[in-house]
Amino acid sequence: MTTPPQAPEIPGAKHVHSGKVRDLYELESGELLMVASDRMSAFDWILESLIPDKGKVLTAMSLWWFEQLGVPNHIISTDVPAEVAGRAVVCEKLTMLPVECVARGYLSGSGLLDYNATGAVCGIPLPPGLVEGSRLDEPIFTPATKADIGEHDENVSYDAVVRTVGAETAAALRDTTLAIYTQAWRMAEERGIILADTKFEFGTRADGTIVLADEVLTPDSSRFWPAAEWAPGKQQPSYDKQIVRDWLQFESGWDRTSGEAPPPLSDEVVERTRSAYVGAYEQLTGRKFSA
Repeated sequence: MTTPPQAPEIPGAKHVHSGKVRDLYELESGELLMVASDRMSAFDWILESLIPDKGKVLTAMSLWWFEQLGVPNHIISTDVPAEVAGRAVVCEKLTMLPVECVARGYLSGSGLLDYNATGAVCGIPLPPGLVEGSRLDEPIFTPATKADIGEHDENVSYDAVVRTVGAETAAALRDTTLAIYTQAWRMAEERGIILADTKFEFGTRADGTIVLADEVLTPDSSRFWPAAEWAPGKQQPSYDKQIVRDWLQFESGWDRTSGEAPPPLSDEVVERTRSAYVGAYEQLTGRKFSA
């Protein structure tokens, strides 16, 4: 499906928006309630199959990272209605900036496709001879547009971000994105995980403060690879939804170009994906996941 299913009703909360994974509500206080579902998206489709406990893992991991990073973020409280306990947060209402702020320390995904076609990523020239999984000399800021559900985010140049949000804000987004990525990459490396790339979303308060929002450094928004198994030149084992992408592309028989919806995931892929998400959370945080 390309549109989310109807969001559940929550007493005292008005549903205002649903994305591929999250449902957003407005509380009577005027604050927002952000709920992470167990939905899985891939290739701009919302899949029919759910991943049990995924929303709770995403929420717990984001909260852990927000605690570590030391930058302004949108979290107000985890005191949420019982119907969404463990998978929701109360957060600030921000003016969201229309940029997907992507940092890459390794070459994979759309970055690799861009590089193979042009020798650059988002207009940033890279050395010749790089392959799937190559580590870059230094992290790069590779922004993308924020597409509607069912549409594909498109990589854009830094100049395009300047034209969209202005030079000062663009510089702040780039510098903050790279600083957070570098901090998170070091922390993940200490725990035996490579943070290959990740994307952030930011909003602004009324006073102009730029605030980190949405999810942060989760298996939905990041590529996590086991460091001990990293080897450039091949598809990397992962702790993220690459498991789902690979199954859909190479095993399911689904044709991405057909216009038809992807098939339901096999039970084995659902369980492997859940285990990967839980494993990433436990290895990064040192905490035991409890459903």
